[in-house]
Amino acid sequence: MLNLENSRITGVKPLISPAVLAEELPLDSANEVIVRNGRQGIEKILQGEDARCFVVVGPCSIHDPKAALEYADKLASKISEFPNLLLVMRVYFEKPRTVVGWKGLINDPYLDGSFQINRGLRLARQVLIDVVSRGLPTATEFLDTTFGQYYSDLVSWGAIGARTAESQVHRELASGLSMPVGIKNRTDGDIQVAIDGICAAAYRHLFPSLTKEGAPAIFETAGNPFCHLILRGGSLSGPNYEHLALVSAVEQLRRHELPENLVVDASHGNSRKDHEKQIEVVSSVCRSVSQGIPVKGVMLESHLQPGRQDYVPGASQYGVSITDACLSFEQTLPLLAQLNSAYE
Repeated sequence: MLNLENSRITGVKPLISPAVLAEELPLDSANEVIVRNGRQGIEKILQGEDARCFVVVGPCSIHDPKAALEYADKLASKISEFPNLLLVMRVYFEKPRTVVGWKGLINDPYLDGSFQINRGLRLARQVLIDVVSRGLPTATEFLDTTFGQYYSDLVSWGAIGARTAESQVHRELASGLSMPVGIKNRTDGDIQVAIDGICAAAYRHLFPSLTKEGAPAIFETAGNPFCHLILRGGSLSGPNYEHLALVSAVEQLRRHELPENLVVDASHGNSRKDHEKQIEVVSSVCRSVSQGIPVKGVMLESHLQPGRQDYVPGASQYGVSITDACLSFEQTLPLLAQLNSAYE
């Protein structure tokens, strides 16, 4: 008999079900309030009922839970200093790759190519619980379309990334997620793809997925009315955070009869991969806000220490990103203060 199935599969391992993981690491009532309040706060900002700006701030990706929680402690201690901001910690576990590379804490929690995914899922859920317990709403990107079942109850804001903004399955996923979701412009800078995604995610969809118990099922969604545009710059368009680019984005949203909500990602294409240029982006956004541009949110990549490093077991610097370069926490505080003043 010819082997017509799985001829290139070299191994299969059992995967824990979302329901079992949630039973092991439950969401308690106090944390539930923080998650819900975070979601509702962002929704009110997007609806124009709250004049604050939500700021998604934190490491490019989580690789060291200890450092991530130290960052969370520092960020939580500053909440009262920025009353015009809704601070949401960036807690990203999946790293999309153009070719290959470390895929994030869930896929490879030990950073050694062992791909202990069950361990990664447990670690991710525990990190989210620990961050939320510090009084911080959390944000993450939904890359694998099934992983969200393991921890989406702990997330207040979600993102669909530049590489998946054009993906039908991710638009379907966004239509059923229980939190506001930002959709990024494509890596080349194309905004229309993200706008199409916002439109698509607002509709009812039916698609196959896995239940919390791990059983295959057909999911039906009601559509997500809180999807919105994230401007992150592009390889062809260049940065798109400056005033004229924001005006153009608002006009495109208006033509599609969509809410004129913008989120500016200060990193990635807008910083041209120079983490310190996030400072220029924030200054420009603040000027545009003073001129009436509806920037409802800002994204910042920030860690305990500045820059980035290649991961070397036993020799890596604590609190430094191993993916995109980040601002230090101390460099981030003046930007939060600047944003706080812009939204008075």
